[in-house]
Amino acid sequence: MRGISNVPRTIFLDRDGTLIENRHYLSSPEGVALLPGVCEALARVREAGAKLFLFTNQSGVGRGYFTLADVEGVNRRMIEMLDLGADLFTQICIAPERPDEPQVYRKPSPRFIQEMLAEHGLAAETAWMVGDSSSDWEAGINAGVRAAAIVPDPAAELERERRLELGVDAYASLLDWASAVFG
Repeated sequence: MRGISNVPRTIFLDRDGTLIENRHYLSSPEGVALLPGVCEALARVREAGAKLFLFTNQSGVGRGYFTLADVEGVNRRMIEMLDLGADLFTQICIAPERPDEPQVYRKPSPRFIQEMLAEHGLAAETAWMVGDSSSDWEAGINAGVRAAAIVPDPAAELERERRLELGVDAYASLLDWASAVFG
């Protein structure tokens, strides 16, 4: 049996602010706007053979602002716009909890990551959690995987101190991260 290589095989991705523009409480597919370079980045990652998982906090559901069906509609529109196939993500986790509720899947809970690693027989050593907020990075770190920060404007980064405290490297875009990690 071959040993585990350092090549990433599993990527957990945040949605808002990482793949699409972060529009507070986005519930309409018409509001989906892809971030620059996302299609190319995801194509590169898939071409390298990595499994992709989408992991998104959607407290608007728990707050009653919109429904789970609305979130799924936004996700479908994003996947259509990416044009990389309906099977782009191995699995999608939508965490509907409000921040004041017990955290089951809501990031920084590592539960989804841990469950997917176990269910798919994946190694934490070759997995990443990539997102734009500390809850994303902390979910990855809590699950024992590497974490990366997508920070389009380092000068305006709101969570810089927390990112540095966690030892998470920053990239200007998902494409910059994919280029650095996958070449």
